[in-house]
Amino acid sequence: MRRLSRRHFGLGIAAGAGLSLLGAPREAAAKWQPRQPIEFVVMAGQGGGADRLARFIVGIIADNGLMDQSIIPINKGADSGGEALNYVKANAGNPHVIMATLNSLYTTPLRVPSLGIDIANLTPIARLAEDVFVLWVHAESNITNINEYVAAVRQAGPQNWKMGGTGSGQEDSLVTSMLEEAYGIKHTYVPYKGGGTVAKNLISGVVNSTVNNPSEQIDFYNEGLSRPIAAFTPRRLRAFPQVPTFRELGHNMVYFMQRSVVAPANISEEARIFYEDIFKQVHLSAEWKEYTEKKALARAWLKRGPLMDYLLAEREVHRGILSAMQEI
Repeated sequence: MRRLSRRHFGLGIAAGAGLSLLGAPREAAAKWQPRQPIEFVVMAGQGGGADRLARFIVGIIADNGLMDQSIIPINKGADSGGEALNYVKANAGNPHVIMATLNSLYTTPLRVPSLGIDIANLTPIARLAEDVFVLWVHAESNITNINEYVAAVRQAGPQNWKMGGTGSGQEDSLVTSMLEEAYGIKHTYVPYKGGGTVAKNLISGVVNSTVNNPSEQIDFYNEGLSRPIAAFTPRRLRAFPQVPTFRELGHNMVYFMQRSVVAPANISEEARIFYEDIFKQVHLSAEWKEYTEKKALARAWLKRGPLMDYLLAEREVHRGILSAMQEI
């Protein structure tokens, strides 16, 4: 199983509307300022990793006075993020709309070509982080390792073992497919609109397992209600040092979720620079560093052309994955 995401890191001096973090004026950024509140579209429902991330970013921007206008999170998670993609497409040229992305940025247009979405037409702003995936069970399940997990799934049978995840063809279903292929097991996949709902349904017993991002499951874990079994990462996570990676367990399964911000097509270069500078300040903030360490996200700054190159390359990777799964 090949690695499904590549790391790119960029360097740059962050800036706000008029001053960089080093105090140097940014003349280009000063040419454009938002004239009304900014809609921050989220490609998922409330309570999931993308939603929590967007709202935390909004808090950093507000608490540090990074812009004069307010920024308002708006959840548009219907149709596996298709609702959000259509909204951003319809707002071409509107600099007061931006979108927090996840990997459905690739998978939904590939699975539903009738949407007419080409992500190459979007305006790249910044990649802030890469999120990770962990296999979780309820703490009362008595499953403590992957061998016990596989045995339990086989004993229950695919009709009786439910894997909760975000919509069909989205990230959680891709990771579930990897798990099934590696271990020769089968689940009944139960799709939900957002990762927050997925996490809650594990704790309530509606589903038997999930592959939630740590940020979605961490509160339940801290309460002793859920248990991580193995991580889809190249090395052990600092937040869960006792949890092995699937690489350690003999299966080279690594998968990342990009956490990026894009804008509609055809906004001005001055507006793009304004947002890039704002999100660079977020990326360099102490609050962001603390949040990413606590939630097991890898800070991974990328912008402009290299960000779009990354997004288009990942689209092709996901085209291959979905084709192998017969999803396209």
